[in-house]
Amino acid sequence: MRVVVAVGGNALLRRGEPADAATQQRNIAVAAEQLAKVAERHQLLIVHGNGPQVGLLAEESEHDPTLERGYPLDTLVAETQGMIGYWLAQSVGRRLPETPVGALVTQVVVSAADPAFDRPDKPIGPYYPAEEAKRLAGERGWEFIEEERGMRRVVPSPRPIQVVELPIIRRLLDGGCVVIAGGGGGAPVTADRTGVEGVVDKDLVTALLAEQVEADSMVILTDVPYVYADYGTPSQRPLVVASPDELDAGAFAAGSMRPKIEAACAFTRATGRSASIGSLTELAAVISGTRGTHIRARRASGATPA
Repeated sequence: MRVVVAVGGNALLRRGEPADAATQQRNIAVAAEQLAKVAERHQLLIVHGNGPQVGLLAEESEHDPTLERGYPLDTLVAETQGMIGYWLAQSVGRRLPETPVGALVTQVVVSAADPAFDRPDKPIGPYYPAEEAKRLAGERGWEFIEEERGMRRVVPSPRPIQVVELPIIRRLLDGGCVVIAGGGGGAPVTADRTGVEGVVDKDLVTALLAEQVEADSMVILTDVPYVYADYGTPSQRPLVVASPDELDAGAFAAGSMRPKIEAACAFTRATGRSASIGSLTELAAVISGTRGTHIRARRASGATPA
């Protein structure tokens, strides 16, 4: 079976943790243990997030006194692909010494006319106090949104159209490699391969890749075991099985669960195959169908609560 698994950037650098390399490598080791177990039985394509990491690099780049201006976001996305892909390839490879594991710097074509460039809404990087966010907005032209933990920078998130390296990814999978690609949603480029300022949603790229490599299953990993209906209310309840038509992505938080729901539904609608959302620590059980939320093409009745 061919499986595409997306691992969120926040799973690699959790809330409140220092952004040290050693911290992220420890978290990656936890993820790699689960991913290697899947790769022992299935063909595996890994996509990873980079929200905390690309934001950190952007902050460092903007503060570097030796630069006339900070590095563009597409370049920083490519940097995080190299860094996180290297760590993942190392950690998964140690657990699968007989299996080739490779990380591929990936470009994703977007439209220069995408309306997202006029409406930045993708959070990246650290949280700022309100006064500092106001100062940065004035000095650098950054835009911010208010979240529970403070103000956070937002950048454009154009929709993915095409994965430039798709033929290479297919060839590597067909050859028995564990492939790490589409990291951070891929470095966004126009049709003529010109980089643009933005961060593509990694879940939407995961769905696109899963469809185009003809995956049998797509799994999006997060820090909760299920998708919850009425999340954060007294009537909150986990969903086990639902069809795309039964899930209204607009009912879920834009910065967290909504893109995961949109991506899972897009894959299932395009292929008729199952997509799943669940916890990183329960990956094997999510793939087997005993844990997590599973989006399937048709159901005879409404979404099933746990």
